[in-house]
Amino acid sequence: MPIKILMPALSPTMEEGNLAKWLVKEGDSVTAGDVIAEIETDKATMEVEAVDEGTVGKILVSEGSEGVKVNEVIALLLEEGEDASALEGAGSGSGGDGGGPKADAPAAPEPKADAKPAPASASPELAKAPPPPAAADGGRIFASPLARRLAAQNDLDLKALSGSGPHGRIVKRDVDKAISEGTGKAAAPAAAEAPKAAAAAQAPAMAKGPSSEQILKNFEDGSYELVPHDGMRKTIARRLQESKQTIPHFYVTVDCELDALLALRGQLNAAAPTDKDGKPAYKLSVNDMTIKALALALRDVPDANVSWTDEAMVKHKHADVGVAVSIPGGLITPIVRQAEMKPLSVISNEMKDMGARAKAKKLKPEEYQGGTTAVSNMGMMGVRDFAAVVNPPHATILAVGAGEKRPVVKNDALAIATMMTVTLSTDHRAVDGALGAELLAAFKGYIENPMSMLV
Repeated sequence: MPIKILMPALSPTMEEGNLAKWLVKEGDSVTAGDVIAEIETDKATMEVEAVDEGTVGKILVSEGSEGVKVNEVIALLLEEGEDASALEGAGSGSGGDGGGPKADAPAAPEPKADAKPAPASASPELAKAPPPPAAADGGRIFASPLARRLAAQNDLDLKALSGSGPHGRIVKRDVDKAISEGTGKAAAPAAAEAPKAAAAAQAPAMAKGPSSEQILKNFEDGSYELVPHDGMRKTIARRLQESKQTIPHFYVTVDCELDALLALRGQLNAAAPTDKDGKPAYKLSVNDMTIKALALALRDVPDANVSWTDEAMVKHKHADVGVAVSIPGGLITPIVRQAEMKPLSVISNEMKDMGARAKAKKLKPEEYQGGTTAVSNMGMMGVRDFAAVVNPPHATILAVGAGEKRPVVKNDALAIATMMTVTLSTDHRAVDGALGAELLAAFKGYIENPMSMLV
């Protein structure tokens, strides 16, 4: 029977994406790991790999299609020995029109957006194919369609299997191994559904604001234009609303003197080696040094380097610092991994590379997913101080304002110093006020004594 190629979930928050380009055509042979398409998510353009081998029998969603739902059938792969006759009715199990035209779609009336495919149009064997499984925490388990079918036929629980395919995907050989070893048996249905039911019961209800109609009636017709939300803006709106409704925010603010840091930065940049074209090996920014200072502060105050779960506190072993980067339509947070261990020059060059690729939507998911904290710097825009919204699974985010000359008191005398205001937003469930203050004190120490970041 043909294997359904589904629209993949390339990030935990992805609900739909755009099928930017097909890299194969009908009749091409593919093997597991071959790149077959490019998908645009709300944050990046990603390559999609084949997880089974076979021949591309039919492409159901043409390139350029927008708003294709995750798990919608986008193509059919013929297994060895199958021909085009096996495709009849096989594509009718897709999850809707995906927001774009289908290639070679049969001449038939366009279904309504909420219409469900008629089950009778699908072949009996394909109708039995199980949906993509989900982990106990609601995340998707990645497995090939053939592995899912075999697991269902042999009463195996995919959550109990380890994947040996690309990116840890469960493939046929993993299921065969479990069958031969007698492992991975599925739990009783009632027991398997219990965690889901409990999670659903505990899920907080999201408050809803006024409807579009209620908002628009306040303005005269013709006095405005409507600009539809793109995928990134929808994701940002949803995640920020969830953050403010589910995370008790607490804020701590301090002023840091920058003069010593600016002087050291100038010395380090002047001492940077150059290549044959005279280009320096690095050029440090205040933001680079801020990232390093926050990472070292989290190393020194490990109780603040955490993430909250309902069952336990996740205490991280390294400081992975996300950095908010503004891109057209929103923002993204590339992550400097193990920043407490990296020299300033490495942090600087990593940020320049990831910042450029972020604006081109070329970051890989592992480069912007996760992290243990984040920095949002609006100082270069002239903003003196602000409070940022915690981005789960982080428990902290540091909002950095502009460095500016201000009058200060030193040794009971008025003086002028370059000052920077920073505000730490914390998830008060994980990092309370005293702990947040301790973290900021450590951060301030590194900023005002920057040589300590070099030893």
